[in-house]
Order: sequence, then C-alpha cells, then structure tokens
Amino acid sequence: MDSTPKTIAKGLTHTNCITIGIASPTTPVREKWTSNIEFMLSCIAYSVGFGNIWKFPYTALDNGGGAFLIPYLVVLFLIGRPLYYLEMAMGQFCSRGCVKIYDMAPAMRGVGVGQSVAMVVAMSYYTPILAITLRYLLLSFSSELPWSKCDHSWSRCINSDFRGYANVTNGLAEDRRNVSAELYFTNTIMHRAPLAEGLGWPDGKLVLCLLVSWSILVVILIKGVRSTGKAAYFLAIFPYVIIFILLAHSLSLEGSLEGIKFFLTPKWESLFSAKVWMEAVTQCFFSLSICFGGIIAYSSFNNFSNNVYRDAMIISWLDTFTSIVVGCIVFGVLGNLAHVTHRTSIQDIVREGPGLTFMAYPDAIAKFEYCPQLFSVLFFLMFFIVGIGSNLGAITSVITAIRDRCPTVENWKIVMGVSVSMFCISVVYLAPGGLDLLDVLDTYGAKYVTLTLALFEILTFAWIYGVDRVCRDIKFMLQIETGLFWRICWGIIAPLLVGVILIVSFIDYIPLNVPAEYNVAGWILYTFAILQLPLWAGYAIMTQDEKGCRTAWKTAFQPSTTWGPENELTRDQYNKMESKRSHFTATPARHCTQRLCGKIFD
Repeated sequence: MDSTPKTIAKGLTHTNCITIGIASPTTPVREKWTSNIEFMLSCIAYSVGFGNIWKFPYTALDNGGGAFLIPYLVVLFLIGRPLYYLEMAMGQFCSRGCVKIYDMAPAMRGVGVGQSVAMVVAMSYYTPILAITLRYLLLSFSSELPWSKCDHSWSRCINSDFRGYANVTNGLAEDRRNVSAELYFTNTIMHRAPLAEGLGWPDGKLVLCLLVSWSILVVILIKGVRSTGKAAYFLAIFPYVIIFILLAHSLSLEGSLEGIKFFLTPKWESLFSAKVWMEAVTQCFFSLSICFGGIIAYSSFNNFSNNVYRDAMIISWLDTFTSIVVGCIVFGVLGNLAHVTHRTSIQDIVREGPGLTFMAYPDAIAKFEYCPQLFSVLFFLMFFIVGIGSNLGAITSVITAIRDRCPTVENWKIVMGVSVSMFCISVVYLAPGGLDLLDVLDTYGAKYVTLTLALFEILTFAWIYGVDRVCRDIKFMLQIETGLFWRICWGIIAPLLVGVILIVSFIDYIPLNVPAEYNVAGWILYTFAILQLPLWAGYAIMTQDEKGCRTAWKTAFQPSTTWGPENELTRDQYNKMESKRSHFTATPARHCTQRLCGKIFD
C-alpha cells in the first residue's frame, strides 16, 4: 500500500494482461487490505471460527455423529466450496457489500437485506458465547479449576478431574451421573431454567464480560479493515497450536476412540433424513460463513487482481479439515465421559446443544494431569480469539452494508451505533432461559432464513445474472477460465439441492420444544426477513426510468448502469468488452429454457 500514491500518479497499471485504471485522488476509493496475506488470514479467522469449534460439534451430536458427517461432506463439496468461491470472486469483482452487490439485478436486492437480517440474528448470539468464553478464561486463573469438583448441593455428580473408571452403586446400570463441568455450566454459570418459566435476569458477571467483549470488538472495528488485517495474524494462527495440543490429549483419554468412532462411522440410513440434510447445509453455511454476506464484504476490500481462486480453495479446505479435527476432539472427550459415567449412548451424555462446548472442553481440561490451569487459559484464550475473528467478520458484513448505503457517514459512528444496539440485544441470551431462546432464533432467524435466501442468491448469480457472465467476469479479473465443475455446481446442483432440502424441511417441520408463542415469534422473524424479497423487488421496478410495466420489470432484473469494477477506467474497459460481445453474439429470440441454459453453458 505504500506505493499507492505513485500508482495513482501514473493513472494506469498493467496486471494480468489487463490495463487497470487507477482512480484519481479526488475519487472516493474503497479501503483496501494492506496485503493479500492479511485478507486470507482475516477470512480464515472469520470462516474458521465459532462455526467450527462451537457450532459444529453440537450440531453433529444432535444429528447422530457419523450420521451427520457424510451429508456434511457432500454438501461442502457440491455447495459450500463452489458458493464460497462464487461469493469471494463477485465481491472482489464489484467491490460492493452483500446488499450493493445486487446492482447486478436490483430487483433481487432483498436477498442482501434479508441476509443482513440473518447476520444480525447470528451476531446477536455470537457475542454472548464470546462473553461466556471470557468468563471461563478468567476462572481458569483460579488455584483450582472451579468446575473440576462437585458442589455439595449437586446430586449424582462425578468430579471432572476424575481420570479412572467410576464404580456403579449397588451394581445398578441406572446409576447415571453428571460430570461436574456440566453441572457447573448449567447451575453456576447460566443458572439454567426452562424458557416456560420466563427468560429471567442475566448474570451480572456475564453482562460485564459481554461489555468487555464488545469493547474489544469496537477498538478493532473503528480503524477499519487495516486494523482487522493486522489482528488476523494472531487471530488465525494461534488457535491451531492449541487445537493440536487438545487433539493429542483427547486421543490419550480412556474411551476416546469409541467416541471418535461414533463420530466417523457413517450411518447410510441418515441420507434419507431431510432434517440431517438441512442441518448439513445450514452448518456448511455457518462453518464457511457463506450466504451471510461476510465473505462478500471481506473480498470487496481486495485489490482487483488478487488471486481469489487460490484463496478460496485454501480457506475452504482448511475449514473442512478444522471441523473434522475439532469433531474428533469433542467426540473423543464424549467417549471418555461415556466411559467414566457408564453411559452406552454418546448422545445421552450432554443434553444441552449450544452449551456442549462449555461442558465437554472444560471436562477434558480438568483431566489434564499436569498444569490444567495453564491449558485451560490457553484453550479459552484460543476460543476467545476465534470468537473475536468470527464476530469481526459478522459485524463487518453489517457495517459494510450500511456504509454502502450511506457512504458519507463516518465509520466510527456506524460501528458505535451497531455495537451499542447489539449489546442491548445480546444481553437476553445470558439470562437463565437464554440458551433456549438462542435455539429459537438460530432455527427460525438463521437456519430457515439462510437456507431460503441462499436459494435466491444462487438463482440470482447463476440464472438471472448468469453463470456464463460470472465466468467472463472472473476471466476479465483474473485471466482464469472457469471449469465445467464450477458451472454445473453453480447453475444446477447447488440450486437443485438447496431447493429440495428447503421444501422437504418445511414438509417435515416439527415445532421446537418451547412455549408456542416463541415458535410463533420465530415464524414472524422468518417472514420479516423473507418479505424483503418482494418489497425490494417492487421498489426496484417502480423506480426504473423506463416507461411501461413490462420494460421496467425487465430492466429491474438487469445490471444497473454503475455495475462493474470499482475503478471507472477499468469499468469502461469492462463495459466495452460486454458491449462488443453483445453485438457479435446477438441471436434471434429463443425459448425461455434455451435462454436460461445459455446463461450457464454459452
């Protein structure tokens, strides 16, 4: 970035056989990453984060371990990686956030707005998880880990620091016990109570931890993507050191191999379960952080000629690898818990889905023979750092969408406004009934919304804008030809699979086990997010300059006049190329199906 003034003075630069114009100093230019390494590490910190370490283990546990892994890997290969590459490439090509990118088809701008709603929902419960992590980090400095021993008031409890095999009282197999780490989280940290009894009041210490967490995020976000990039060196690399230490220890525990076997053994009958496939798709979206707008926002700060294909492949494969390694760690610990508590089913060990991480990991750390406090500090520091990375990406997506709409508003004002608002919302998840509420909003406001809007995002990119034009844009930007695999995944496989899974998931819908009014509120939230589609489509059609409803309708689904690369000279080159192509490839009117297929294979 130090050479930027010289480059601007020259006016033109030559990269990848394309002459790219550089904006004059008076033209507002989008802030850029200092280097490609910072961009890639920021994406790793964002994508390889809470979705892998917090959400993946309990989602896999809720869906049968190995019963979930096969659909998850299939979805990653056919939907996750292609969409990750698509979002990253298009975000870099147009330098727009998740809402403004729909200048490619203004009538579909509601997709980006709806995704921002889903991101706000996810962001609202990501920071409370960060606060709980900070609470555990501080507790790790105690002379003895407070969750390692049972409290006298807890019945049927076994100490988490117990490394042997518990005796069965009176030989009864029904004498099942809970480990102290689980009871500590449930009774001491969260003061858990059923949602039917009301949310209750949040714990004051957790609220203070939430305030500290948001303060750290604000300090990084106020300075923009450059400070985010600098922080990424630590946020992306350090967690892997601790992950491999925990993996080695998990493998050393008695019974751990049975848990890992449960995780890795496929159950082919699960391939016929719509719920497992829906969970696999939504977990894929959470794990890679696609269809939320964060990847589009991050890549929009890239230099135009950055090799985004290489970055997308590295990050997507690393994300998959991390999920599997973390899964082995958690299920290894669960196998050990089953061993010491006489439980035959791994799924019976921990009932709390979202709280699984704060039960399994602390229990494993309590069993460390030497310096458990040190490993506890390292682990929760790692988890906290991972959470910072995930939250930075989520908040950046929302902030970028606002700044694209209001470019004259100073960054710090948007950051403060978003942070204060989200802090007030996030507090409710720290209440005794907060985790049940989290499950409600996660299901309706994140899973269903994301799955629905993902279908419309794919249709917009692949069918309305057209896979063929996406491939031409990538070639113009990177001088890379897009293979048939990517074309078929974008144009046929991804929309077909997501569409089928979405329809079947609605057919097989089962209300959550919470009071009925919460399920109703969840559907209201879902409806609000999805209504953005027709509302913004209607607005785009009505604001077209063309006369006649049919002409305005058609124009609203075509790229706007400002669509293309951020730089004006580069955009002029691009528009000339597109105009020349349209002139030489003009053909007589074809059948609708032929025109749509032409968007993929022409």
